[in-house]
Amino acid sequence: MDTKKFSREEKSWIMYDWANSVFATIMMAALFPIYFTGVAGESGDIWWGYGSSAATLVMAILAPIVGALGDRKGNKKKVFVVFWVLGMLGTGACALITDWRLLLGAYVLGAIGFSGSCLCYDSFLTDVTSEDRMDRVSAWGYAMGYIGGSTIPFLIAIALVMLHDKMGLSNAEAVRISVVITVVWWGLFSIPFLRHVKQKYHTESKGKNVLQETFHNIAHTAKAIWQEKRLRFFVIAYFFYIDGVGTIIKMSTAYGTSLGLGSTGMVLALLVTQIVAVPFAIWFSKLGEKIGGIRVILMGIGVYTLVCILGFIMGFGMEQEFLTNHQALTIFWILAVLVGTSQGGIQAMSRSYFGKMIPKERSNEYFGFFEIFGKFASVMGPLLYSVISTITGRSSYAILSIILLFMIGGGVLIAGRKSIER
Repeated sequence: MDTKKFSREEKSWIMYDWANSVFATIMMAALFPIYFTGVAGESGDIWWGYGSSAATLVMAILAPIVGALGDRKGNKKKVFVVFWVLGMLGTGACALITDWRLLLGAYVLGAIGFSGSCLCYDSFLTDVTSEDRMDRVSAWGYAMGYIGGSTIPFLIAIALVMLHDKMGLSNAEAVRISVVITVVWWGLFSIPFLRHVKQKYHTESKGKNVLQETFHNIAHTAKAIWQEKRLRFFVIAYFFYIDGVGTIIKMSTAYGTSLGLGSTGMVLALLVTQIVAVPFAIWFSKLGEKIGGIRVILMGIGVYTLVCILGFIMGFGMEQEFLTNHQALTIFWILAVLVGTSQGGIQAMSRSYFGKMIPKERSNEYFGFFEIFGKFASVMGPLLYSVISTITGRSSYAILSIILLFMIGGGVLIAGRKSIER
């Protein structure tokens, strides 16, 4: 295979990151959390944390079952489509609902659909490329996601929100139109994936009852992961550090809104995150070839630890009134750049590193457990944020508590490094 060119299957796989990243940016990280926090009122960021935890908890429970079912011959694409449709329906409902409780419920459904489709998408990595190309293909997936879904529709949405008065729209109407754009973009650019990506590896049915065989396979995979030392160390570490990454993504604008930062400045800062992330995601894969994937992941963990510390300083300064709104927003922009340097890289390297360690014919099932570790962890982060914020009455302490997740994840990686890099 020509190492300088992507195959049609690889390009189509990469394109789904271009397609789905619009949900991650507009619905999870930028406009929609700000909109929801405003609609829900004073405790909006806390309810957003609980809603995010609920979505990830449901997906964490479903992930191993979905993974086992998807590995059966001809099932992986079908399972993908079910979650893809659910994601777009839930997201579309967010453009029609005004009651904040129903709005949160619709978002939760959309987030479950998004996460389920991403589980199947991740597992297709072993079907579309070879082991020696996984880092590159995985990194380009994230990079194209930042270029496409996280930038172009994001710019349109920003223009709508910033210029809504001149267009004769309310801010709420501008956000709802942005939600519609999310659904259209996600659906349209998923077509290459639906047409060209095929399940290459699969498990053979042993003639048992489908449900019985599914749970038998789940137990077998769980046992295999635990007995394989390098997998055990890696997924435990991943459980903690990826939760920190997800919490920063989900809670950043809600955190800024609770501190009184202007939505326009925050949204523009997040746009900078997407732009910075493009070259750094690709650079992470190249650096991984030179120094090893684990060292690159540890480097990303270090950057996120710094993000938590600066985020605390920003929030504490606002709460104690020794930082002005303008100064805090400047720190927020610095944080946006720092996150951009590591966000795509740490996720891409984690995905490809795991993909290299697992049997290809059971990739969906193994990625189901990869998802369950990530999703159960993602319940913990937003919940930790909300609980600490509720107990202390200070969002700054809540963001500082997230540093614990990175410290544990990094510590496990360092402790098990020799086994993982075997």
